[in-house]
Amino acid sequence: MVNLLRKIFIKDYRNTGDPKVRRRHGYLASIVGIITNLSLVVFKLTIGILVFSMSIITDALNNFTDMASSIVNLFGFKLANKPADKEHPFGHERIEYIAGLIISFVIIAIAVVLGYTSVMKIINNTPTNYSNPTVNIAVFIILGVAIITKLLQGLFYRKMAKIINSVSLKASAQDSFNDVITTSAVLIATLVEFILYLNGYDIHIDGYMGLAVSIFIIVTGIKLLMETSNPLIGLPPDQKIVHQIVDDILSYPGVLGVHDMMCHSYGPTKVFMTLHVEVDHKVDVLVSHDMIDNIEKEIAQKYNILLTIHMDPIITDSPEINELIAKTQEIISAYPGGESLSFHDFRAVSGPTHTNILFDVVIPSDSLVKDVELLNYLTQEFKKIKSTYHLVINFDHNYVD
Repeated sequence: MVNLLRKIFIKDYRNTGDPKVRRRHGYLASIVGIITNLSLVVFKLTIGILVFSMSIITDALNNFTDMASSIVNLFGFKLANKPADKEHPFGHERIEYIAGLIISFVIIAIAVVLGYTSVMKIINNTPTNYSNPTVNIAVFIILGVAIITKLLQGLFYRKMAKIINSVSLKASAQDSFNDVITTSAVLIATLVEFILYLNGYDIHIDGYMGLAVSIFIIVTGIKLLMETSNPLIGLPPDQKIVHQIVDDILSYPGVLGVHDMMCHSYGPTKVFMTLHVEVDHKVDVLVSHDMIDNIEKEIAQKYNILLTIHMDPIITDSPEINELIAKTQEIISAYPGGESLSFHDFRAVSGPTHTNILFDVVIPSDSLVKDVELLNYLTQEFKKIKSTYHLVINFDHNYVD
């Protein structure tokens, strides 16, 4: 069904790396959401008012917020694809994340109001009206159809979110699945109350179920708020993609190593990456530079990223340097937590009174190793090797694992 709609409404639908094609996917998902949610709002609100069921009215207004969220998504995809300008040189794609934030806030706000209304119904002990048999049958039919509709909607959103890697559609998908749970709860509450009503029991659980649904929606809204705000704060790149990029670069003849990779995302299709590539110092610098230019172009095109590579010439044929590198590895590995550390850019610069040993140490983000403590340890250990060794160390903290 998803692919059929894509074929009908989206030209060149398989080329999701194209921002225009991606935008059309967002439009399609948003319009489907508006139509389905509006239908549910009309049907549920009509039935809820007729029987004065607070849980059904609550669920109807929840679908109204879903419709509003789809409208926000629609405008979010539209604005996110505005070209870069003087004030926003990296483009506007992060507006899509802001749209997700707005959706989360709307969900929480409406849930608070509905929770208050449900509490008032509990306090006033307001009964639900089950006097009209035709309306009663319609209640169960509408709620059953709503559950199926929301399930299909959630699957549709999830598929589209996966296709174009959309945070806001992923949030909408989760919201739809949550609605399946809440509407099922409303259906159960209505069914129980109706059975009690037929057996002459004046027990009202509708307000309590409406309150429970409201609390559930609030919790969901808070989770969505956290999830949609994370890309704005900054997330690490996909580790699978990172490893693929590194492996591809290492496959080029003449590349000896890759380090200092950093990645910045300004939206789903606006990714900037920088990294250092090690080359043999004996190779002509123009030859190495030409190779780096080719790598930048080919990797950028393959992964749809904006890539900048810094070239690091390294010495590979010095017995003294190689011996020091092996000794450094041994010293670092012996330090508590040192098995998770790595180093690169190793150099030795000799002078008349001392020799500077320069290298970078990479400390993972989850490591307990402290820069100052490690520096003191390394300084002491290198002094044991040769008293004229002077360490110049730069500590890198991983932005990419």
